[in-house]
Amino acid sequence: MSESSAEVVADVASAAVAASAAGAAGGWRRATGIAGVAIGVVAAGAAAGVALERMTVGRGIRQKARLALDSAGPYGALRGMPGKAIAEDGTELYYEVDEVDPETVPATGPRRRRLFGRKSPAPVTVVFSHGYCLSQDSWHFQRAALRGVVRTVHWDQRSHGRSGRGVAQNRDDQPVTIEQLGSDLKAVIDATVPEGPIVLVGHSMGGMTVMALADQYPELIRERVVGVAFVGTSSGRLGEVNYGLPVAGVNAVRRVLPGVLKVMGQRAELVEKGRRATADLFAGVIKRYSFATRDVDPAIARFAERMIESTPIDVVAEYYPAFHDHDKTEALAHFADMPVLVLAGVNDLVTPSEHSEAIADVLPEAELVLVPDAGHLVMLEHPEVVTDRLADLLTRTGAVPAGATVKGYGSTSTAQPG
Repeated sequence: MSESSAEVVADVASAAVAASAAGAAGGWRRATGIAGVAIGVVAAGAAAGVALERMTVGRGIRQKARLALDSAGPYGALRGMPGKAIAEDGTELYYEVDEVDPETVPATGPRRRRLFGRKSPAPVTVVFSHGYCLSQDSWHFQRAALRGVVRTVHWDQRSHGRSGRGVAQNRDDQPVTIEQLGSDLKAVIDATVPEGPIVLVGHSMGGMTVMALADQYPELIRERVVGVAFVGTSSGRLGEVNYGLPVAGVNAVRRVLPGVLKVMGQRAELVEKGRRATADLFAGVIKRYSFATRDVDPAIARFAERMIESTPIDVVAEYYPAFHDHDKTEALAHFADMPVLVLAGVNDLVTPSEHSEAIADVLPEAELVLVPDAGHLVMLEHPEVVTDRLADLLTRTGAVPAGATVKGYGSTSTAQPG
């Protein structure tokens, strides 16, 4: 997600403010460039990773290494049947649907008989919502594992991925709100799952989106949702997260960050230039707030980095205030009577695992899974664990046929009846 992780850049943001106050054009450009990287890569960065350690080699060599990983990495290449849902304000929300493959999941039970004038029951559909500064591709491993086994919907939140820029933000200068994201998810569901049971899966900001959906459309949750998974997310109190920083550092960021973000949004083009020019400057910091595993696959880290690179800096800035206002603890009650998975990395510095424990406290029947040696991007860092627990949830909801076996790293096989 990295919704409030921009607060980890206290010293960088302070430097940018000081440089701009000095009034030197060259100093401003340099400070803005650094702040652009800090906010767009570090702050949004807990939602991203870095492909390379900051090695003692030249920038040219690191750039070649990144290009090599881009061309060789298979991550994010899965595509489904595309479509667009229209949000209340007219924003185009891009989605893709992966249908069940009859050859992947052959019938394992008695022949289904269809009565005249009646339809067969609609299959369960799993709807995935991604985090801040990511895209639907962040679910690559889970999508690969479930491909053909269960009907899935993957969508890009407004101003992210292949979705359009928020009309309310661009045309009407309205702030982004978590409530608006919940309404967006409803539009996607209306377009892709007009009938039948639903399982909702959300990572970080995506989990907040699911909570906002429940808050606004409790009848949808009551009548059609049969299961939910909250991955590395929070129901509120994000303003209290310290991101592993001392109190003084966090307080400094909170003082200067709103002003820095406002200026950056107004000078997006200049900030983007600085961001691109210093792409590897904060590699170590970004990795710290994205992954906990020291030897994370460079190709996976680069894959995450590409997602954050594609998020415009003004989008990063316009989303930030929404997370401090987020409080959906009461909305969790709508999920009390269904299978629930709550999963988080023990070393998540962005939405600490205590926030997941708080969700589980409200939903005592939920399965709580805390993954050791895992950071914020747990579904990329430890995909086998996330996929395994998600597959178990889907089996409990009836979404995955009893004869289907979902494997951890994205391959699937189907158990044949004995």
